[in-house]
Amino acid sequence: MLLVQKYGGTSVGDAARIQNVARRCIAARAAGHDVVVVVSAMAGETNRLLKLVSDITPRPNEREQDVVVATGEQVSIGLLALAIQSQKGRATSFLGHQVRIVTDSAHAKARIQSIDAERIFQALRKKEIAVVAGFQGADAQGNVTTLGRGGSDTTAVALAAALKADACEIYTDVDGVYTTDPNVCPAAKKLDRISYEEMLELASLGAKVLQIRSVEFAMKYQVPLWVKSSFSDDPGTLVCEEDTAMEDVVVSGIAYDKNEAKLAIRGLRDVPGVAARIFGALADKNIVVDLIVQNASQKGRTDLTFTVAKGDLDKAKAVVKGLARAVKATAVETDREIAKVSIVGVGMRNHSGVAAKMFQVLSEEGINIQMISTSEIRVSCVIDPKYTELAVRALHTAFGLD
Repeated sequence: MLLVQKYGGTSVGDAARIQNVARRCIAARAAGHDVVVVVSAMAGETNRLLKLVSDITPRPNEREQDVVVATGEQVSIGLLALAIQSQKGRATSFLGHQVRIVTDSAHAKARIQSIDAERIFQALRKKEIAVVAGFQGADAQGNVTTLGRGGSDTTAVALAAALKADACEIYTDVDGVYTTDPNVCPAAKKLDRISYEEMLELASLGAKVLQIRSVEFAMKYQVPLWVKSSFSDDPGTLVCEEDTAMEDVVVSGIAYDKNEAKLAIRGLRDVPGVAARIFGALADKNIVVDLIVQNASQKGRTDLTFTVAKGDLDKAKAVVKGLARAVKATAVETDREIAKVSIVGVGMRNHSGVAAKMFQVLSEEGINIQMISTSEIRVSCVIDPKYTELAVRALHTAFGLD
């Protein structure tokens, strides 16, 4: 059995924890499995490196920033390989460019294009544990790239797909996927199983347990994905294909995200091609747009409102302001103080009135809805951030998840 394991920053936060991870890797190898381990930087290390960058310049060149930030994983894989060897195991560490994880050139948020896994197979044939740096790769020109926050999850699942692994285990500081954030709602409960689609929605809506692109890879290549704790032997949560039993549960989870901002373009001419021009320009700058609402046209003009990640707001505002005159907008407004609360469940496909119930619950709590977005299995509302925790707890109770 070929097993890919990924350990997050808290799992390798100090020497003792790295030794603990080494014991787990050796135990998996002793059980007869081929083992590939993907490791994040030690807890807090990426933030420390980014702080060093910001101390040098407030607007760093993204290529050079990636060169700096990628070093966190280099330290982790070297230490883990040494820890495995110190416990009489056999291990070899690999950086992203050594494995040939080839990405595009979008620094700080690169996307994996291909993986040449031959060096890993060579290590496995020698009965070694392959220790691979997460979060990083190299573009076609050999430049170091990073995959964005949580990118080690994506590295692990992409490797599992490329290696045709039997399973991918994501080890973190939580013991599985919960119905919502237990820190916000103590009544949250751990799920034994969740569908790829539901996990994809939860990850995209703010749930921090898995990075969205890792779930996309798992879903596309049908990689069985386990979320487990590196500090216990709990079986965790399996992310897998949807089955009929999952459809009986109307709402599986509640997600929230306080890391979005709102941008409104007022007084746009309501003519074909304007939206394409605006969102095309944002896409050219690698700015991901989330919720979009366009008001009904009045006297040939309309308002267009959308949300982006807070970190992209200034860049998005600059793009839109540069276009404002060309698209005949009368004003551009921004708001950093918003939050998004969402309900997710494949059972929504077969049950009516779910959105209405969500709106009623928020209304009864005196929470005003600023924007609404829906999909087959998700309803999202933008609200004032001060009501986030209240909204999550109220919805969690209303949909029977306590």
